Amino acid sequence: MVNQENSKAGFVAVVGRPNAGKSTLLNYIVGERLAMVSKKAQATRKRMNIIMMHNDTQIIFVDTPGIHKKERLLNQFMLDEALKAMGDSDLIIFLAPVTDKTDEYEKFLKLNQAKNTKHIVLLTKIDHVKHSDILEALGKYQKFQEHFEAIIPFSVNRKIGKKQLLDEISKYLPKSPFLYDTELMTTEHIRSIYRELIRESIFENLSDEIPYESDVIIDKIEENDSIDRIWATIVVEKDTQKGIIVGNQGETIKRVGKIARIVLENFSGKKIYLNLFVSVKKGWSKNRDSLEELGYIL
Repeated sequence: MVNQENSKAGFVAVVGRPNAGKSTLLNYIVGERLAMVSKKAQATRKRMNIIMMHNDTQIIFVDTPGIHKKERLLNQFMLDEALKAMGDSDLIIFLAPVTDKTDEYEKFLKLNQAKNTKHIVLLTKIDHVKHSDILEALGKYQKFQEHFEAIIPFSVNRKIGKKQLLDEISKYLPKSPFLYDTELMTTEHIRSIYRELIRESIFENLSDEIPYESDVIIDKIEENDSIDRIWATIVVEKDTQKGIIVGNQGETIKRVGKIARIVLENFSGKKIYLNLFVSVKKGWSKNRDSLEELGYIL
């Protein structure tokens, strides 16, 4: 048991452009599929706290939507979520895919200018390039070295950089008693996690605009020791989108439900009964009242 006289605890915002790999990174670090992962950009919509113990330090990672600007109200909410996480955190991890130019990092520096929160640059996806490309990328960031505390090459696939990152984070978090029970992995309710995992299945099984113009409402959960029964509604903006999600003779929604159920069972360790419905709420992503009904408080 850790002597909390010497303990540290703090919030670490994980930020970067859309599809930089934030959720993949966090799921790898904690060893659980908690954050929504998709190859499509802008999958994460809300902040999520993911808690990890590292030696005598409790790190509360804050997964955030990708930093981007678009006119739709939902996208404005997502940008606000990322900015709030940056402002409220003790430390920031900026994800910089190794093949990116430094433009996104320079935008981040401007956003962080007001509070000037300490940050670490994580050079991600290094398994996709040659060693010389990694050295070249490190060289590009040297002109910014007075801004960051460290720059760390990182690969989830090759399991490179995890210990170095956690050790580095621990250096910059304040001395503090632990903020949460050490057994907790997230502050999210099971309802929120189930919602995100169902939404992930929509992103993976449907293309074009549908994942971006859809969301999930958990209508009801019945939990017991061996099985969770979940009733959920997929909300879309157009009647045509409802038809696409349902599919010919219900084939598409069955596939979405099957993939979601497998992920939910892997997460919960229980059998899952999942009943999906589809509802049309026209223009919900551009309407303030509709967004608030779905839990996006602007």
